[in-house]
Amino acid sequence: MMGMGFDLSVSNLCKKFSMGLAREKKSVHKIYRTKEIRTSSTTKKCKLPKSNLFLEPLLCAARVAKQVPQQHAITSVSLLRPLHHLKLIASSVIMEKPLETVNNSPPKEILEFVKYQGLGNDFLLVDNRDSMEPKISPQQAVKLCNRNFGVGADGVIFAMPGINGTDYSMRIFNSDGSEPEMCGNGIRCMARFVAELEDTIETKSYTIHTLAGLIIPQLRADGQVEVDMGPPVLNAADVPTKLLASQNGAVVKVPLQVEGQNWLVTCVSMGNPHCVIFAKDDGKGLEVNSLPLERIGPLFEHHEVFPARTNTEFIQVLSPTHVRMRVWERGAGATLACGTGACAVVVAGVLEAHIEKKCTVDLPGGPLEIEWRKNNHVYMTGPAEPVFKGKAFL
Repeated sequence: MMGMGFDLSVSNLCKKFSMGLAREKKSVHKIYRTKEIRTSSTTKKCKLPKSNLFLEPLLCAARVAKQVPQQHAITSVSLLRPLHHLKLIASSVIMEKPLETVNNSPPKEILEFVKYQGLGNDFLLVDNRDSMEPKISPQQAVKLCNRNFGVGADGVIFAMPGINGTDYSMRIFNSDGSEPEMCGNGIRCMARFVAELEDTIETKSYTIHTLAGLIIPQLRADGQVEVDMGPPVLNAADVPTKLLASQNGAVVKVPLQVEGQNWLVTCVSMGNPHCVIFAKDDGKGLEVNSLPLERIGPLFEHHEVFPARTNTEFIQVLSPTHVRMRVWERGAGATLACGTGACAVVVAGVLEAHIEKKCTVDLPGGPLEIEWRKNNHVYMTGPAEPVFKGKAFL
């Protein structure tokens, strides 16, 4: 059995032999004397006493190991001379690399994090207050976010030192390694995270610099987090989209062909681009739970009219103050919630005259309260909860 990176100290080697022989003894009742032990450069023979037959092989291994130069590893143990008239020869290859290669292998880096979720949109929060550079690379973030081979998350968020007088800066790597401008659910999780780092009062607000600009979350006494998401961006070139504007420079209810069908889309940026859809060109409202999101979502995200790709929200109107939403996030795919998307939905719904400026948005992970106020800022209120603390090998 070949091995890499084993601890070949005498004590550990003996332990491995003992465990292996114990398993063999239990299963087939065979015991062997050790006749010789080979290394990468020499063969050592040892004579065994008659007592303690079961432990003799590892005692011999320990004895021979002391006679072998330190730079050589034990490569095999030949188990010969059957007992109780059992005729069998076994060989166990331990390692072929010099010991010094193993002893000098660098230790793995470890990343400490706290996992948070906001309506099922989950993130690994990293204390990055000592540096303006993320502690891990986008490639490492992809590995950590993998739900089969890593920790599992929609993204990794770094709490960094503030810029231009802000309390903190926020950067995010999506599960595909891309970096979005900001994230609504993520900003709520970050507010809770830094409050925990500071051990602060429950109702404090923070100024946080993001690639989308200044965001101000406030912790409320009821456990919710209210976030001033700033004003929406509606100018087509600034969203950005190549679709032609239909209403004062904005793209509102403009047909977009996907899969041979025309969808009526409204484009909004909340610091990141969104394509909001209430209906197809037949005017019928959507039944969002029946949409093949996994198939059509990527077609919108990578459509040529969105040079920076786009998040896509599909909306079903339940009442003027209540909508149901499903989302395909740029760089993350189908998620249980999207805070900036919910904000974009209310703005688009008002522009299309479907809903009022204060509205509940139901997402698969739960509801968000969104309000587009008179100061032109959009406010989002929702939960953010810690899941667990952990450490991960990089």
